[in-house]
Order: sequence, then C-alpha cells, then structure tokens
Amino acid sequence: MADQKNTLLAIVLSVIVLVGWQYFFAAPQLEKQKQVQQQQQQQQQQQTKAGPQGPQAPTTQQQSGPQSPSVPQTQAPNVQGTQQRPASQTRDQVIAASGQRVQIETPKLRGSIALKGARIDDVSLNDYRETVDPKSANIVLLAPSGSPSPFYAEFGWVAADQKTKMPDADTVWTREGSGTLTPENPLRMSWNNGQGITFRRTITIDRQYMFKVLDEVENSTQEALQLFPYALVSRHGTPQVLGYYILHEGLIGVTGDGKLHEIQYASIVDKPAQTFKTSGGWYGITDKYWAAALVPPQNASLNARFSSGSLGPVKTYQSDFLLDAVSVAPGGKAQNTSQLFAGAKETAIIDAYEKNDSIKSFELIIDWGWFYFITKPLFKALDYFFKLTGNFGYSILIVTVLIKIAFFWFANKSYASMAKMKVVQPMMEEIRKRHADDKTAQQQALMELYKKEKINPLAGCWPILIQIPVFFALYKVLFVTIEMRHAPFIGWIRDLSALDPSNLFNLFGLLPFDPTVIPVFGQFLHLGIWPILMGFTMWAQMKMNPSPPDPTQKMIFDWMPLIFTFLLASFPAGLVIYWTWNNFLSVLQQGVIMKRNGAKIELWDNLRGLVPKKKAANDN
Repeated sequence: MADQKNTLLAIVLSVIVLVGWQYFFAAPQLEKQKQVQQQQQQQQQQQTKAGPQGPQAPTTQQQSGPQSPSVPQTQAPNVQGTQQRPASQTRDQVIAASGQRVQIETPKLRGSIALKGARIDDVSLNDYRETVDPKSANIVLLAPSGSPSPFYAEFGWVAADQKTKMPDADTVWTREGSGTLTPENPLRMSWNNGQGITFRRTITIDRQYMFKVLDEVENSTQEALQLFPYALVSRHGTPQVLGYYILHEGLIGVTGDGKLHEIQYASIVDKPAQTFKTSGGWYGITDKYWAAALVPPQNASLNARFSSGSLGPVKTYQSDFLLDAVSVAPGGKAQNTSQLFAGAKETAIIDAYEKNDSIKSFELIIDWGWFYFITKPLFKALDYFFKLTGNFGYSILIVTVLIKIAFFWFANKSYASMAKMKVVQPMMEEIRKRHADDKTAQQQALMELYKKEKINPLAGCWPILIQIPVFFALYKVLFVTIEMRHAPFIGWIRDLSALDPSNLFNLFGLLPFDPTVIPVFGQFLHLGIWPILMGFTMWAQMKMNPSPPDPTQKMIFDWMPLIFTFLLASFPAGLVIYWTWNNFLSVLQQGVIMKRNGAKIELWDNLRGLVPKKKAANDN
C-alpha cells in the first residue's frame, strides 16, 4: 500500500541517515584512539629521557625579515631551556623546581606564573573536574615545558638586529609589587638587558578566562630600535583526541577576513607551516571543551602562523602571530597589548568576549558546525529553560514540546492525511483487486481516490523526516557544548552528554559485572532504560498504523523498533530522552487526529490483546 511504502521509505531513510551519522560522524575511531594514546605515551617517555627543551629562540633573517619564534625543534642552533630534569618528574615537581612563581587565583582559574621566562604555563579550572565525581581532580589546561604534556603561552619581542639582547625563556624577571595575581591585583615585572633597554610586563586577568599582557619597552640608548611584538601558544606531544568527524580538536583561528581555519594535528605534522598576512582575528589550540587562544589588537597588521615541529620523537604544535614593526626612538618608549583566552568554552562567556572586546567571530571557537544557525539557537533555547528549571533534562522536555508546537499544523496535516488513508483502505484494496492485472490503471484509480479524498500519499514520510534535523542539531549541542558536560537529569542519569549508564544485560546493576568488556560482542551488550523506553514508544507509534499486507514489509516494521533501540543505546542519554518524549507526544497527537477522522486505532486493540481474558463460567 502507498501509505505503508512511504512510511517504510521514511524509516529506511532514517536508519540510513542514523547509521551513516554513527559510522562517519559520531562513532569513535577506537583503533585510532589507541594508536594516538600509545604514541602519546611513547612521546612522553622519550621526552623525559631526552630532557625537555623549550621553543627555539626568536630569530631574524636578513633577507626575509624577522620571524616569529619557531616551534620547538631538536636541532635548532639556539634552543632555549635545555637544562636536564629527572625523567621521573611530574607536572607538580616541574612547577616546584621552576623557581619563584606568582600564584593565580580567580573565581574560574588557579595556577601560577614563573618569574623565569614569564610564560603563562600553569592553569587549572576551578569549576570542572575529570569525571562526574565531585572529588575527582580539577581539569588542568596549561602545563610548563618539561612536564609530561607541556602546553603554554608566551609573549615578547623580536629584534630586527642580532646584537640586541631580548628576554627569552631563561630570562628571570624582577617583580614589582607583591601578592597573588587576581582580578584586582595585576602582576608587574621588569628586566634590563644590560644594554640600556628596559622591558616591562604587566599581566592582568578578569574574573573569567581572559589574560591581558601589556609589554612595554624603554630605550635609553642613543640608537633607534625596531622591535616586532609576538605571541605564541605551544603544545608538546600529540594529545589524545576523540577522533569524531563532527568535532575539531587541534590548531584553530580566525583571520581578519573572518575565515575560520581548523587544522588537525595529523594534517600539519611534517608539513610546511600555514601562514597568513592579515589583521586582527584570533589564533590558538583547542580541545573539545577547553582552549588557549591568542587575541592580538584587532586593528593591527600581523603575520599569523600554524606550524609543527619536533623534539626528538615528540611532535610539537604552535599557533602564533608576529605584529608589524614598532620603532622606539632613542630615549623613547613603546608598548603592545595582546590577550590570551585560557579556559572552558562556555557559550555566554565566549559571546561576551566577542561582543565586548570586538573579537572577530570568536564564537567559532565552539564547534557549532556548518549548521550553527540551527545548532546555536537550539542551545540558546535549552539554556534559557535550564536557567528557569535548573535542569537540562527538563529543558530538553520543554524544548521538545515547543518544537512539536512549531510543527503542529504541519504534523496535523500529515496525520490527518494518514488517518484518511486508513479510512479508505477498503476502497484501496478493492481498486487493487479490480485492476490486479493492470498496474497503470491501478495507479490512476488510486490517484483519483487520493484527489477525491484530499489525501497526500507522502504524508507518512514527514512526521519521521522532519525531526531528523532537530535530532542532529540536538546531538551536536549535547556533544560539543560544555554546559551539557556532566549535566544531570533525574535518577541514574548523571550526565546527559553520555550514554545511559544502566544496562539490561547485567539486570541494571544487580549482576556484578560489565558485559561491555566481553570480547567481540561486548560493544553490543549495552542497553539502558531510556533506550528501552524509546523502543517502546516507537513500537507504539508504528502500531498506530495497520500492519502492512506484504509479509516482508511487516517483518521490517516489526523489527524496526528493536533495531532503533540498540542503535540509539550508544547515543547520549539526552538525545534518547528527546526521541522518547517526542515519540510519546506524537502518539498522543496522532491518536487524537485519527479519532477525529474516524480511523480505527489498532494500538489500543494490540494493547488490549496483551491482557489475558477472563474465562467464562461455563468454559471448561
């Protein structure tokens, strides 16, 4: 029948899209993750054995002009910070051994800055932990050179000549003032190069995640200076990435023309640096939920660069920029101010920085994807109701209702057309029998019937297909937004961005073992309560329609809810909750419409058939 064929087509298309999404976009590349993890461990072992090295010192070339500091290399002639450290040192031990440090303390961050080198290389996030356990360790974002996974930001000047001594990673700055670096108390430092040039640096931080670095230079010599301000973010070692196609992790930036540049770690290794002559923008390195990004003066001309190098077997990655030359007359002064975002990619904070600091397209540091015009508004709606209810799970339920209201008229037309088709099924069967040997005449007669009864034969497709864009947009929101990370619902759902932790195959925790660790088949042995509820609502929705006469179609229809149940078991719990609630509302809506149109609702008959009938008194 046409209605069943169209519904079947919609379901098959949905399965193809969902499976394709799972395979090409959402399914983690497990083998790749294992390889990256093994490589990272090997790199860290090699790095600690060989001794840590900092980035190559700023260099100049007489023919091509000054260059921004190169990424760390093993065979550079003037590598900085090459002192050996014991291979057993941890991040905390490296920090403790790095000399005097000024503590950082804000509502969002804590860490420290060493007076030696004055890098921003020790930052932890106060509000975020490794797991849902509130006692687990805080997220560490930045770490100093020499630690297992160095990740830091550096600011400074490049001289146009070779004779001027410039501050570098080994420079010990003199602090002016005292106390912890807080939003109310900036860090001021100075250093004299012994050649009549004094460098001063003031680091301030707001109450969120933005550092501001003011570099000043005072020229007490009799010669003019030509200096080039620079800033860089450097990461040593290839971090373990999730390997999802829909998520970018790696080097990232927006140039002055507003173009977003996303460079994966693997795509730049052993490749020439990517350079851009531009103005303003921002440049950094991003993880899924956190990032470190440099923000130059937005009206300044600069050379931006994304590059990779190596320290022995350890790969290094760097985003940097070099501003145009600043001339400092004898007895004169010059200054430059740049910023560093180092923190969690919270949407409201990112948007505020873009607006208040006029940072071009800074919102794109969150991977909203190509369809951000759908994804971001959907998140805004979820976040709005979260602020009202205090629970993202409730927010998903409310937004689902609003989506149903938005498509209410359209869905009503579809369901009404389906109900009418169900009413005229006897006439359709009669037409098929009458024209059993003439398919052309059969189709013409059916089309005349559709036209007479004002039936849309494609109506069965739309209720399923129209929710797919919303499904994918919600998937993206759950996957990339930090607000959804570790967001609880009720009961056993402690993280809406993770799969339902309950499992039918260990009787929901009654059996003390994890069936997912079973070789080969373990990955299929996870089926939580919410996916089961979703499967039931899908079964109920399909039972609203009569069983197809074709045995093959009937078999596909009967197995489809079970297939979807297992398919969505590996999706985030928030997405399964949305699909379940949406199905439930659809069953109610379709039931009302079918009743109004006089169509028989076989679901009720099916449910009544599950209830055993009482035997009559005269039954044997």
